[in-house]
Formats: sequence, C-alpha cells, structure tokens
Amino acid sequence: MYSVSFDGNNKKVLWQELLRHEFEAALEQAPVVILPIGSVEQHGPHCPMDVDISAPFHMAVEVARRVEDSPVLVAPPIWSGFTHYNMGFAGTISLRLETFQALVADVCRSIHANGFERIITVNGHGGNAAPCRAVSWQLAEEDIFTLSFSWWDAVETELHEWSATDEGVGHGGEWETAVQLHLRAHMVDMARAQADDTLTAPFGGALAFANFAERRRDTAEGTGIMGDALAASAAKGKRIFDLACDRLEALTRQYHDLPVRHYRQFGSHCN
Repeated sequence: MYSVSFDGNNKKVLWQELLRHEFEAALEQAPVVILPIGSVEQHGPHCPMDVDISAPFHMAVEVARRVEDSPVLVAPPIWSGFTHYNMGFAGTISLRLETFQALVADVCRSIHANGFERIITVNGHGGNAAPCRAVSWQLAEEDIFTLSFSWWDAVETELHEWSATDEGVGHGGEWETAVQLHLRAHMVDMARAQADDTLTAPFGGALAFANFAERRRDTAEGTGIMGDALAASAAKGKRIFDLACDRLEALTRQYHDLPVRHYRQFGSHCN
C-alpha cells in the first residue's frame, strides 16, 4: 500500500492512517474522497511497473494537502488494473474485466456506506478508462454519484501543445516517463529508454473508426513503449503534474460546494 512522507506537515490525508473519531469529524464538513486507480504492468525497459498508480496517487495526495478549508481524503489506491494486453512482458499483473469493475464498485460502495458521498476516482491506466466510467454509471443507479476521469483528461490540450514528439500521454513514452522523472527519478533507468512509434492501427483513413483491442507487443521492436521516452525530462514532468494537480484541486473544491445528487429525486427510480 502506498504511503507518503509529509516533510514536517502533520496533516493526515491518507484514509488508512485516520483514527475513527477523525473520520467522524470529517463527515461533518462535506468531505471529498479521492480514489486513485491504476495498474501494475510493464512500461518499457526503463520504467517501473507501478507508473500508472504512482501518478494519480501522488496527484491525489498533493491536492489533499493543498486544500485546507475542507477535508479531502485519499483512499487506499487500487493498484491492480485491466491490462491483459501487457501480459506478454514479465512483471504485469492483470485482473479480469469483471473482477476489476467489481473491485472498484465495492470500494466506492464501502466509502459511500461510511457516509462519504463525494467520491472522485482518478485513473492512471488507459485500459481502466472505459471500465471505470461504466462503474460510475452503474453506481449512479444505486444513488452513489461519483466523478470519474483519467488524469490526462484534465490536461489533454497541453499534452498535445507541450509535447516534443508524442500525440498524447502514450505508454512509457515522453509524458509518463517525464512524470516519473519528476516524482521518482531514482526509479527510472534512462540508459534503457527508447523511442517507439510503430504501434499503429491496421486501418486508416476513412476506416479508422474500427480497430482491434490493444496489443502492446505489436510494437515492431518489442519495446512495449508507445512514444518517445528519450524526449522526457523532469522539468516537463513537473509542468504537466502541477497543471493536473491544479485542475484536480479546482474540481475538488467545486465538488465540495455542490449539493449531493440523489437518483430518486428526479423521479426516475422505481421504489
């Protein structure tokens, strides 16, 4: 389970570190709970397996520490994801789709059952994006409304504008490597970094609307990378990380101020 050092700041933000009376006190102040979601999977020959959970976790913690006027808690991260297409490389751990979605749903149900009605799930793995959104819709029918997004959704425009090579967040490429260099440079082996843009769709032009499920080992060199890791830098990583945190902070503050939604108040649920 992830933990974090606060460098002299004793503010508690991690769910698993709170005492029972601290949960009870938080519940009186319209708290927001951020649930980081990711995966453990290969990220090329140069990055650690936990890239996709480390980014949303650190973003959640940073935002929770920034917000002083209302409680923001970081739930224990869901580190396991839906990532069968990375299983061709050593180190990847994948859940079945139904297992992953059941896990996310049950964690959200438990958070809600404790009285926390404002939940944000921040995902860091591409293969989890659609499943997480489906879970959010599923939970809404149970009167549990959650906000669900992948961290790169918050900075999509800037990912394109600021990139030297990659079109989006990629996989172990320019941006994911850059964020890791900012957060944990000691975990990245840039001597092994490569550029690989050979993972392309089989259909193009007017037929680009159809595609196969992702298969990471389709890269010509078998690097497992989507993008150019050689273009990464810690400065780039800090720039995009800080912007993602700024937008998550703004979202968290607005969510705190909104009234809690209830499914039945719209007259669309059969009693």
